[in-house]
Amino acid sequence: MVLVAISYFFGIASHNGTLDKITSIMIRIVKGQRAALPVIFFIIAMVLSTVGAGNIGAVALLAPVAMRIADKTALGAFFMTILLIYGANAGTFSPFAFTGIIANGLVTKIGLPMNPWTEIYLPNFLVQTFLALINYLIFYFLLKKRGGPTQKFSLESISPGSQPFNTQQVLTLSAILVLIIGVVFFKINVGLLAMILGILLTLIRVAHGLEEFKLIPWKVVIMVCGMSTLISIIEKVGGMNILITGLAQISNSQNVTGILAFVVGIISSFSSSSAVVMPTFIPLVPGLIEKMGGGDPVALVSSINIGAHLVDVSPLSTLGALCLANAAFSENKIRLFRKLLIYGLSMSVVGAAVSYLFFGKLLPIL
Repeated sequence: MVLVAISYFFGIASHNGTLDKITSIMIRIVKGQRAALPVIFFIIAMVLSTVGAGNIGAVALLAPVAMRIADKTALGAFFMTILLIYGANAGTFSPFAFTGIIANGLVTKIGLPMNPWTEIYLPNFLVQTFLALINYLIFYFLLKKRGGPTQKFSLESISPGSQPFNTQQVLTLSAILVLIIGVVFFKINVGLLAMILGILLTLIRVAHGLEEFKLIPWKVVIMVCGMSTLISIIEKVGGMNILITGLAQISNSQNVTGILAFVVGIISSFSSSSAVVMPTFIPLVPGLIEKMGGGDPVALVSSINIGAHLVDVSPLSTLGALCLANAAFSENKIRLFRKLLIYGLSMSVVGAAVSYLFFGKLLPIL
């Protein structure tokens, strides 16, 4: 429903030219510096996520504009997706955000005295920001080597002289502001509010209805729904319990953080980090420690949180799917899907390495 609602709502903003206006304004803000755009979206996504929108809300709000800018400036949807999702995930464990609320509730339920900011929010923020920086530097030098995208570009070539917003665009822009305010400050479900606003815009003839409905990426929606159904079946028949039992058999207090982050990363790459992975694995921490004969519960919870969210670039997760769905029409979505999937799965290894080195090795020494 989030994918359908967001696609329909921003399809209206795209069809009547509102997104083009917003894109033009943002491009002119950086005064021709392409390389600044991904950083801007990282920061905006992080701030939105921290103040309450959460990772899904932040990506849903920013992906339509970010993907359009990535196309117009030749930065590419793949690069923009990575920076945008890292930014959204960097702030998602805020006590004000949905994911942070879930994490704090789960650790409280199992009796762990973890500080919401320093022991839940901060470790994930540092890891997400560090990896975003590494990716930015890699892509920056690759793009610089190819020439063009890291250099200044002609504003007039992709952002012609600004014209005032017309009545339809003013109404659409007002609806976008209502969506942002409703999600960030009033915690309204982003999909529900986007659908309501989209219907209202259609009723007052700001949108045509049929044309915007055709812009919904139905193939992506069906794929995400199918994967969600498959994961639900696996959970129902006890597949997760088998996995956890096997996990306890091959883990010890030294390597459990890395193994745990790897396993949750693989699962999270095709399912919901906050709705499936965290509620499944965090309550098992005390039992896992008991079966292993020892372990640091704070380290295990942090490994679960970080491992589950590093892989969200995967197009089979909600965040990756939102960016894939909003990619420009000129983008090869099959190729983008493959690149995001490979990158997302590779992050399960990175998450395991980070969790093992920091929580398994460095933390005990400190």
